[in-house]
Amino acid sequence: MSSFRSPCTCFHLRRATRRVTQIYDRELAAVDLSLNQYSILRRAGESPRTLGSLADELGMDRTTLTRNLKPLLAAGLLVETRGEDARQRLLRLADAGRMRLQAARPHWQRAQHAIDEAFGSEAVARLHADLETLTERLHVLETAE
Repeated sequence: MSSFRSPCTCFHLRRATRRVTQIYDRELAAVDLSLNQYSILRRAGESPRTLGSLADELGMDRTTLTRNLKPLLAAGLLVETRGEDARQRLLRLADAGRMRLQAARPHWQRAQHAIDEAFGSEAVARLHADLETLTERLHVLETAE
């Protein structure tokens, strides 16, 4: 590991995120999913969700989410319908998506276990809490502007 030090929080978060993502992606590749795709499917749910609410929950902008949805829709893992307002896009998990999630769950669990083992369960729990707090506080800053 490099001894390079940086005062940039974003650098440290992105570097750690890339390494963590690689662990999940290696596991989820067995069921032909990336971590992004798995996260979208997990949050799409059984009842229709608006694109905006899904993007907000995932912390993605709508353009990035739309780009990530294309292969999931093409594979029949998600179903898209229109809301009461024809401009509103609604998404829900398709039967094929539910089955893919069931197949992916043990792979996700192995990746999560590897991270828990490497960093420690208590440290992971603290990290989750700290990141949740950071996300909430940054969201407040974002909406205040």
